Amino acid sequence: MLYHLFYWLLHGKQYAYYSPLFRATMAVLLAFVVVWAAGPRVIRRLIRAGIGDQPEFDHDVLNQLTTSKRNTPTMGGVMIVGAVVLVTLLLADLGNFYVRMGLFCLCWLGVLGGVDDYLKLTANRRSGTRDGLKLWEKLVFQVALGALLAVFILRAGEGNVISARWLDVSAPHAPYYNVLSIPFYKHGIVLPTAAFVVVAILVIAGTSNAVNLTDGMDGLASGCLALTAFAFMVLAYIVGNADVAEYLLFFHIRGAGELAVMCGAVLGACLGFLWYNAYPAQVFMGDTGSLPLGGFIGYVAIVTRLELMLLIVGGVFVIEAVSVLIQIFHYKRTGRRFFRCAPLHHHFHLGGWTETQTVMRFWLLAALFATFALATIKLR
Repeated sequence: MLYHLFYWLLHGKQYAYYSPLFRATMAVLLAFVVVWAAGPRVIRRLIRAGIGDQPEFDHDVLNQLTTSKRNTPTMGGVMIVGAVVLVTLLLADLGNFYVRMGLFCLCWLGVLGGVDDYLKLTANRRSGTRDGLKLWEKLVFQVALGALLAVFILRAGEGNVISARWLDVSAPHAPYYNVLSIPFYKHGIVLPTAAFVVVAILVIAGTSNAVNLTDGMDGLASGCLALTAFAFMVLAYIVGNADVAEYLLFFHIRGAGELAVMCGAVLGACLGFLWYNAYPAQVFMGDTGSLPLGGFIGYVAIVTRLELMLLIVGGVFVIEAVSVLIQIFHYKRTGRRFFRCAPLHHHFHLGGWTETQTVMRFWLLAALFATFALATIKLR
């Protein structure tokens, strides 16, 4: 809204508002203030509604360690998603197709996570028969969203054919909307339509669930998400700027730069939420926050054609998800646990690290992964 107002008032006079990077920076500040200011009121309402967490693990020692977390209000992700949507409406170009689809992605997964949290935290107490949505039920909606986004991104990309003088191709123009960009390699791989859809589904569902698995300690997911959002804020700006993309040998996606504004909003909202989510947490984000934020990061990776770069930027989320898969596979094969408890952060917690030590060290890993990913920009 403000973007269009400034365009109407200042077009031809002032150009600062036109830069996605400038508005992304403003989005960081505004989203932080919105969540920070709304936090106390939202927390009080969640407490009055009786929406408190009841952590239960298949490990007696871990259940004892998390006793103090019982009845801590959850569904705090509504603050983050609400702030991201509000700031995007204010600062982003709403005429941009990728922005509209990003809002659609956030709202779709936000509703899905909200329903899951509500069932887990309220409905099961009344009937005692249900503990949130089943895994296959969540996967149905995540797969459907991934397929829808893939189709619309492909259709939008068909008109996104621009010059790329650095590419070693015979034609002066080449379409990149279905190219899988590979770190350290400038040419990428052209994906058939079916393969593109499969990749999109895997990225949306995988990232969404990986962030959800990481959300198990005070401040862990929100801190790692903030670092990941910062990296993709920079990457989205690079991909969306023709001159910068050509200089750094990235595929330029026209209009993708506006996603930097949304990434800035996610960064600011996560930092604002961390104010109340840091140890000892006053509120948890729950599936209401982890599912939409993870899915949105995956969506940005798909639009910018940096799905493989996501594996580096979100290295902590990858490690957490892989640790769960290893645990399940090993237990089914041998009947014994590979880790003390999965996801991996619980393994270290049970091994003697305090919760604060575990979270800080995982933040350091997330910062190193994000730094390494940004350092590879010139190594192509």
